[in-house]
Order: sequence, then structure tokens, then C-alpha cells
Amino acid sequence: MPDPAQLAALAAVHRRGSFDLAAASLHVTRSAISQRIKALEEAAGTLLIRRGQPCQATEAGLRLIRHHDEIALLEQGLAADLPQLSQGSATLRIAVNADSLATWVIPALARVPDVLFDLVIDDQDVSQDWLRRGEVVAAITALAPPPPGCDAFPLGALRYRATASPAYLARHMPQGLTAAALATAPALRFSDKDQLQERWVNAVTGSAPARAGLPCHRLASSQGFVDACLAGLGWGLNPEALVQDHLGAGRLVELQPGQPLDVALCWQVTRLAAPALAPLTRAIRAAAAAALV
Repeated sequence: MPDPAQLAALAAVHRRGSFDLAAASLHVTRSAISQRIKALEEAAGTLLIRRGQPCQATEAGLRLIRHHDEIALLEQGLAADLPQLSQGSATLRIAVNADSLATWVIPALARVPDVLFDLVIDDQDVSQDWLRRGEVVAAITALAPPPPGCDAFPLGALRYRATASPAYLARHMPQGLTAAALATAPALRFSDKDQLQERWVNAVTGSAPARAGLPCHRLASSQGFVDACLAGLGWGLNPEALVQDHLGAGRLVELQPGQPLDVALCWQVTRLAAPALAPLTRAIRAAAAAALV
């Protein structure tokens, strides 16, 4: 069976993106990391890491990293039953969308003691891919059904409001929400994966944006979205929890009052890790029940 130290080195190189950073995270020398990876590749008879900037695991490497994570979770469960065998806090790597992280996930994580979290931040429409590849043990995602070997728990819907400042609307949409205004009024986009603005326009107007798409600022920050709306930089879909006070005070207004966009979310976990993840699953579901629609 693979040596645990070699597996840890493989996971660290892939997740940190370089041999130097992997060495720093494991508190060993770069030479030790190189030797462990070389020995593991010789034992496996195949390339496990593609050297580059960043370094990335091959398919075979990802399978071994998944094995490493499963062992770590099993050891965590054993330590819960036999504390004298504990070797310190386990690390759980999970995929979370930025808006959930900014609104309701942190309190859930805080309810799970003696665990270190390695959070992968990605759009809810693609976070499941991390779980499918075996790079995380759980994910908050908008996609269903779960990948093979995984279980899914519906969480509820994160409600978004299309908002902008009063000055922005007076400048860019003086006649209200029209196709002509949408074609020229700057919107906000989290990343190229973010389709929320287009989905909202389609739901409200009954048609997709023009072929050229919405003119957008790209801004990969949930709080940055709110600040940009307040400053009049653009309009965007913001989680209701982040803008309700601004809406109440009149600092922000809805482009189309009473037309939210609800995005259904689910918690998906690898079945093999489900027992070890049970405390986190309970905390995530409880926090979601209190915060989501």
C-alpha cells in the first residue's frame, strides 16, 4: 500500500501548486517532497504529477489523493472513539460557492470543533466538478443528482435581489428595465462561470440578453458586488442577506421590485466519508434551514 507520507506529499503538491509550497506546508525540505513523489510514481508505475506552474495531479494522482483523504477521514473517526490515538486536527477539503460563504456557511463550520477546513471557492454551478474529480470530500452545489458514490441533501434556496444605487438607475435606466437599457448599462459578473445576471434577465423579461451579452465588470467578491452597487459601478444579483439593510435604507433599490432569483442548493458528500462528515453535515443543514428560503 502507498506510504502515507508519500500520499501527503502528493496531495500537498497538487493543492499548493508547487514543490516549494508543499514542503512548507508539511514542514519538510523540497528535496524530501521530490523524493517522496518520485518513489510514489515508481511504485505506481505512472506519472502522478504534471510539473508546471501550477503543478497538477494526473488522473492516477487524483485517485491516490482521494485515497489519502479517505484514510484521513477514517482516522478522524477512530480518534473520536479513541482520543489517545489522535494525531491532531483532521483537514476537510470542501467546495463552497462564494455567496454561501459570505452569508451562512461560516457559522456552520464554527460549530464543528477540532477540524481544519481547506475551502475551495467556486461557482455553485461547477462546484460539483470538484467532488466528481475526488478533489474534495463534500460540496455545496446547485446541481443534482449527485455524482456516483455520493449522497445529496437539499438545503433550500439562496435568494438574490437584482440591485443598484438610485443614482445608477437614474443615469442608466431612466425609463426603467428595458432591452435598450440592459444592452448598455454595466452589470457585475463574479467570473466567466457566473450566469446569474443572465438568468434573472431571462426570468423577468422572458427573453435572453442580446447575442453580445450584458456589458459586465468582472469582480470576484461577494462583498465587492455590494460595494460596487452602492458606488454606482454597476447592477448585479446580490444575496438578499447582504443587501436587505441597504434596500431598507434606500441606498440600494431593486431593478424590478418583487422579482428575486432563488437558487436551490444541495450539500453533496462522498458516501465513504459520510460517517466522518456527519457532524459537519448536521451543522450545514441546520445553518441552511435557518438562512435559506
